[in-house]
Amino acid sequence: MKSSEARSGRVFVVRLEHGEVLHEMLERFAKDNNIMRASVLALGALDEGSALVVGPVDGDASPVVPMRISLNEPREIAGVGTIFPDENGRPVLHMHIASGRGDTTVTGCVRAGVRTWKVIEAVVTEIVENEAVRRFDKGSGFELLEP
Repeated sequence: MKSSEARSGRVFVVRLEHGEVLHEMLERFAKDNNIMRASVLALGALDEGSALVVGPVDGDASPVVPMRISLNEPREIAGVGTIFPDENGRPVLHMHIASGRGDTTVTGCVRAGVRTWKVIEAVVTEIVENEAVRRFDKGSGFELLEP
């Protein structure tokens, strides 16, 4: 395990509008507001045409091949994530959501593209006094958080 200490900075309340792509909008918001590190909570609904990464096709394969699921109807969502800069200084969102409709729920990463249905509300809490960064790890093929 690795860790580092940080402090909370500014807190933003954000509303995404119908059709906006969750990770694109929150990364743009972070860049526009000079937010390099943050925790993010989100709730609302996703629209048809959204997709989630729901695991690796084979947990032992290298490189990892992501498993993707397409969501073809509006679904409720609740999610949590973080924003940290990559090695180029670009703020990158890593968020997982639970997405439900009726009596079924799917959980996964929003990186594949989650489109807002009507509204998604988010609270972005800036993390300050910290230098954590996402660095590419050849072994896993992931950009791993280096606290």
